[in-house]
Amino acid sequence: MSSFSLDDNGSGRFALSGDMTFKTAGRILRTSEDLFEEHTRIEVDLSGVKNADSAGLALLLEWITWANHTVREIRFVGMPDRIDAIAKTTEVDHLLKRGERWAGFIDAPTSA
Repeated sequence: MSSFSLDDNGSGRFALSGDMTFKTAGRILRTSEDLFEEHTRIEVDLSGVKNADSAGLALLLEWITWANHTVREIRFVGMPDRIDAIAKTTEVDHLLKRGERWAGFIDAPTSA
């Protein structure tokens, strides 16, 4: 079974590790719902992701859509090469920055 871990590192910072694939994307999304809810600014470190596919990209785009509709900001650091390549190939790489709205993201308070 594919596995993942979505860890809350405090102050709106999270770390995703393991698999971000068709087998895990739905579970990651459901896990993130409660974790992300109380924050207006979210940073997700993806450097621990070992396996990724187009469902992983869809997950990131879903998070961005959610953030935009709920007036929140989300950004990703440590983007996996595979996700970056899929995003560029499908010409949606520019969308991965759409969740970043406010200046001073890192220095600003992150909880609502």
